[in-house]
Amino acid sequence: MSLHLNAQPGQIAETVLLPGDPLRAQHIAETFFENPVQHNTVRGMLGYTGTYKGQRVSVQGTGMGIASSMIYVHELITGYGCKNLIRVGTAGSYQPHVHVRDLVLAQAACTDSNINNIRFGAKNFAPIADFSLLLRAYQIAQERGFATHVGNIMSSDTFYQDEFQQFQQWADFGVLAVEMEAAGLYTLAAKHGVRALTILTISDHLITHEETTADERQLTFNGMIEVALDAALGLETESQQG
Repeated sequence: MSLHLNAQPGQIAETVLLPGDPLRAQHIAETFFENPVQHNTVRGMLGYTGTYKGQRVSVQGTGMGIASSMIYVHELITGYGCKNLIRVGTAGSYQPHVHVRDLVLAQAACTDSNINNIRFGAKNFAPIADFSLLLRAYQIAQERGFATHVGNIMSSDTFYQDEFQQFQQWADFGVLAVEMEAAGLYTLAAKHGVRALTILTISDHLITHEETTADERQLTFNGMIEVALDAALGLETESQQG
């Protein structure tokens, strides 16, 4: 067990999906896993382990924001030996061509968080995704006909901005969308030498103001989950061979 996870050793798979919402974790386990078993209840941050197409896989809620998610990512890697971590979440679009319900694969993550300034001082660290996971996910999404965008995203520490138009500078530099966790995930993956990817479904649009409902965000967006799970197939075997 770790401070925030009450799973026993061996209860969590090497491959873990990471939604922010613990109820989305429950939905993923009940919808996609064969024989899911709950491995965590601490602070209501639900986690489950089961199998998907014969491969063992887990899902663990992380909460909202870099600070919360990095606690769980750190403990999953250092306490449970997790090697493939895929964030599955929602994002707000910064670009006219990135529409609500489209998929975004985060190749890299900008951030306004101070988390890496604490580590690197005046130097800038660029948090990026694992290329093998990114390529797998992109190919699967293309094969299935999902509207998919690959590029830079923004991991923000602030959900409610004082100045709404603040996002425009990021948009002007080609940033696709905003969420709140990817930069932290990519930083810890780099530190510990594991694979990480963030797959997002656009839930709202900062330009058109179109948005999805809370229920839709929690219980649907299944295309994103299928892409994530199928991209992870075989990775546990590869890591054992490596």
